[in-house]
Amino acid sequence: MARPRSFDEKQVLNAVRDQFWDAGYAATSLEDLMRVSGLGKGSLYAAFGDKRQLFLRALHGYTEEIHAELREVLADAPRALDALRALLEPPIDASPGADAGAVTRRGCLMANSAYELGNADPEVLAHAHRTYEKSTALIGDCVARAQREGDLPAGADPVALARALLAAQQGLVFMSRTGLDAEALTATARSLAARLLPDQGQAGSG
Repeated sequence: MARPRSFDEKQVLNAVRDQFWDAGYAATSLEDLMRVSGLGKGSLYAAFGDKRQLFLRALHGYTEEIHAELREVLADAPRALDALRALLEPPIDASPGADAGAVTRRGCLMANSAYELGNADPEVLAHAHRTYEKSTALIGDCVARAQREGDLPAGADPVALARALLAAQQGLVFMSRTGLDAEALTATARSLAARLLPDQGQAGSG
């Protein structure tokens, strides 16, 4: 009879995910994975496979969480336009202990991984494509809702606008990693929102 696992699988995967997120795939060693997981090599590989399999498990878990959060944010807003504008809020670190106005430097794990591994690992590239297509579909549904609510032009293509919003949001995340200060990042986010999601009342008043 196999011995029951004496560790929390989700906790281990989260720790491993954070290691890959902070250091990247290539720079993460087996020793790093053993250290953050608290597991020996035998236990780690017996439970999750080799380094690549462990990375893919962590990456898939990350994207599932991102889509669950995105679905919740888009659905919970009283008006769809508010949810879409929230996508373009600057990625400012509001965690306890962070400096006031600190900008998040970590970026998006999926984007980081696609940049690092996309040319060499077709599975990572395919997962990135599926991830962004699903994100586009969720945002596109929200755009269509905003159109039904009269807050966006009815003739606009929801998918095209969704792709533009996703590209803008990912661009803001990337710019936050380059050292752009919080004030400039906020101004950029507001400029993008004004162009992509203009206030229909103001647009019609001119």
